Amino acid sequence: MTCRLAIRVTPRSAKPGIGGWREGPQGRELEVRVREAPSDGAANEAVIRLLADHLGIARSAVEITGGQSSRHKRLLIAIDPEVLAGRLG
Repeated sequence: MTCRLAIRVTPRSAKPGIGGWREGPQGRELEVRVREAPSDGAANEAVIRLLADHLGIARSAVEITGGQSSRHKRLLIAIDPEVLAGRLG
């Protein structure tokens, strides 16, 4: 099973982690903060690593499908939707 997830990334954050849900330009999205800068894809890699670790899945199960150069990203995650909802709150 796969799930689609919209996130808003804050790069160069002093407090990396997963925040709460917020209303974004295209609906509800999850707030994700990473320490890395957005250059050379470092922030995108950090997002994948952070979400995979938080969800307890392999990094290869998380794919950025849209917004690679934007703060607003769309992800495809190989996880059951109920499990995703439970782990993200």
